Amino acid sequence: MLKVAEEQDLAAVVETAVKKHGAHAMSSSQSCWKSTTNMAIFPARPFEWPANFLHQPEDHILVSEGRLYGLASFYHMLSTEKTGRHVVQFCESAPCHVQGGRELWNSIQKTLNLKAGETDPEGRFTLKTVSCLGACGVGPVILVDDDMYGNVTPKQLADIFAKYE
Repeated sequence: MLKVAEEQDLAAVVETAVKKHGAHAMSSSQSCWKSTTNMAIFPARPFEWPANFLHQPEDHILVSEGRLYGLASFYHMLSTEKTGRHVVQFCESAPCHVQGGRELWNSIQKTLNLKAGETDPEGRFTLKTVSCLGACGVGPVILVDDDMYGNVTPKQLADIFAKYE
């Protein structure tokens, strides 16, 4: 459960996003994305705040909590769990795998002392796997926040992760 201050912050972020993108079903994914990028979380419960801003029957705008949860749980860039300050995404596609992905994956887990889906105790990193990052020509690839790294070798990891406090 979020603390009261975080609840108020989330409500403000969601309200701002809805005002910018509109309160209709087609814009709910944009509002969820804005909320998760500002708060690093789009909590599975309660969805009442975003639903209150997006679900307005008097204006014939119907966005349910179920739709919001569906969005938040489907897209990998949205999270229903609290994440670290930096999210490390490892591409596990076949092209990255054959270009050294398995060795890199083992090194990432060892370097960060994390498994997929885990966040370190300091809240610095969360490690995730993704099906593809769309940079198959420069695999293996990792994405740290919005920074993509291609042709990554295990020897580069310490320098890459040192950039993120």
